[in-house]
Amino acid sequence: MAAQHRLVVEAGRRIHLVEQGAGPLVLLVHGFPECWYSWRHQLPVLAAAGYRAVAVDVRGYGRSSKPAATDAYRMVELVADNVAVVRALGEESAVVVGHDWGAAVAANSALLRPEVFRAVGLLSVPYTPRGGPRPSDVFAQLSGGGGDGGDGGGEEFYVSYFQEPGRAEAEIEPDVRGWLAGFYGALSGDTMPGPGAPDPHFVGGGGTLRDRFPAGRLPEWLGERELDVYAAEFERTGLTGALNRYRNMDRDWEDLAAYDGAPITQPSLFVGGGLDASTTWLADAIEAYPVTLPGLVSSHILDGCGHWIQQERPDEVNRLLVDWLAGLPAA
Repeated sequence: MAAQHRLVVEAGRRIHLVEQGAGPLVLLVHGFPECWYSWRHQLPVLAAAGYRAVAVDVRGYGRSSKPAATDAYRMVELVADNVAVVRALGEESAVVVGHDWGAAVAANSALLRPEVFRAVGLLSVPYTPRGGPRPSDVFAQLSGGGGDGGDGGGEEFYVSYFQEPGRAEAEIEPDVRGWLAGFYGALSGDTMPGPGAPDPHFVGGGGTLRDRFPAGRLPEWLGERELDVYAAEFERTGLTGALNRYRNMDRDWEDLAAYDGAPITQPSLFVGGGLDASTTWLADAIEAYPVTLPGLVSSHILDGCGHWIQQERPDEVNRLLVDWLAGLPAA
């Protein structure tokens, strides 16, 4: 059964998705800066294993809705989008699997709507329960002195850099393809900067993120054709919808106050890259899984792998996903 593109509309939400296979529903949620295409290696394998695999364009990306209001990209809206997709497909429940920001969306979908999402798989970004200081304060602390994006001499964390509407867009949109190539390369296991090189997660005083991206070759997982697909999507849509996810982290912190410290109890899976900053920086979150993910079935770190895990190591990720799904209770 070939993959099929669909637009579904439910409760006023328009979501583009790509669907392949029949059986229990597995909803695949991408991260930044990607689209449904980042699951191209998983869709046919999950379909062949007896699942209805559905990869969405998250709101703000691809052919899905792109509301103008910044606060339309808060976490509770993205969770509602996932529920709307399940309902529009005529299903009562789904397994949800996410990568990068999609992992956070998947985790919160399972947390807020456990009656819909019966299991959750997290790729690259560990589950970290809501809690602690306001996110913007945390990210400001990660930035060095003068890292306000002006003429100071310090470093600014990329999430802080993304906060001001239009600022990151001004860096990215004049050369979307070149910027994406550099960003993907900066976080890939085979092309990321080596030890001692300036960290591409930070912006130098008065500089741009791109200043620290590697140049000269694409990572092994990313050919010219694949890069063309991503570039074409963002050249058409711009980056504001995608970046607005970062601009809602304080709103999420407020919206989810009732879930402070809450565990996710459904069966879960985590797969991270051994060279991924999301894995190394959040090692404490992984160690806390017995408390925060009491339903964890298995947790895996892929040696030598960077951030784009299901594209860098598709065969390994597919095997781990299929094995985990096969062991879940029947829908």
